[in-house]
Amino acid sequence: MTDLSNFNPDSAGNPNYNIFGLPFTEETARLIILPVPWEVTVSYGAGTARASSHIFTASMQVDLFDFNSPDGWKQGFYMLPIDKKIQMKSDYLRREAELYIDYISKGEKVEDNQFMIKTLKEVNEGSGFLNNWVYEQTKRLLDNGKLVGLLGGDHSTPLGFFKAIAEKHGNFGILQIDAHFDMRVAYEGFIYSHASIMYNALNEIPQIVKLVQVGIRDFSEGELKFASDNSSRIISFFDRDIKERMYEGETWKQLVDSIVFSLPNHIFISFDVDGLDPKLCPNTGTPVQSGLEIEQVYYLFKTILKSGKKIIGFDLCETGISETDWDANVSARILFKLCNLLIASNS
Repeated sequence: MTDLSNFNPDSAGNPNYNIFGLPFTEETARLIILPVPWEVTVSYGAGTARASSHIFTASMQVDLFDFNSPDGWKQGFYMLPIDKKIQMKSDYLRREAELYIDYISKGEKVEDNQFMIKTLKEVNEGSGFLNNWVYEQTKRLLDNGKLVGLLGGDHSTPLGFFKAIAEKHGNFGILQIDAHFDMRVAYEGFIYSHASIMYNALNEIPQIVKLVQVGIRDFSEGELKFASDNSSRIISFFDRDIKERMYEGETWKQLVDSIVFSLPNHIFISFDVDGLDPKLCPNTGTPVQSGLEIEQVYYLFKTILKSGKKIIGFDLCETGISETDWDANVSARILFKLCNLLIASNS
């Protein structure tokens, strides 16, 4: 139990403490954040592998009061140290993947080049290693009775966490905030591509009984067909449809009520920041115009809480970095909201 009698929540964040300047340890915190510095398969902008350290720094500027969970932080948030070996492995495989992506972008055939065959094999094996590492880390924390959030990294990172959550809680649904379906089949040859996370999750984890996607606006015909063919498990709230329904008189409350109604009782939130209007996180890996306002997302979260449905975990992925660290600033506040949300849902 952490003694908070001498801790002043109104003071400046203390970088000698942990995330958000909070004086908790892994043992005393109820909620643990696992940073995953990985972005091997990103297909456009890079930088997300360093996001967790930038978000940690930006978190010192986050005030600790949350209207919906004023005392949530008192139960303890703690971010584990960034695993430098994972980051180094990501850096190495990212360079390999860049060579491979450049090669195939010119129309060359992988089977004609032994080096590219080897590179693709290494990247896929490395991604499999990462999935197992994430599974082992999150399973350990869940088995220790902790609430867990994952901080990416690209959006390929939470697959192992999904598997650990499935073992812990059984059937659950994923609420995906995203501009993309992320249902490509081995995009660019990478089995565990960031663009394939939800395809892999649905195929490998039968306990995911529902995937509810919000903000979708950039996808392939094949992904649309996959979603249509699996309509019993996948419900997509397209950005275009959201906008048109609101233009025609529906309120955001009415739309949110239909989103929440679509979700099962146990919910995992998978938050890709490119689901937001790109003015909020312009340096995300694959930004797309339009998107959600952050207050719209927070209202959705608040409505989930009021519904009595239980949030069992979250990931926050695809934050880019820049000289101003604006993206990290925004993401630090989203992370704080997600932490409070998970605490409040499990009180």
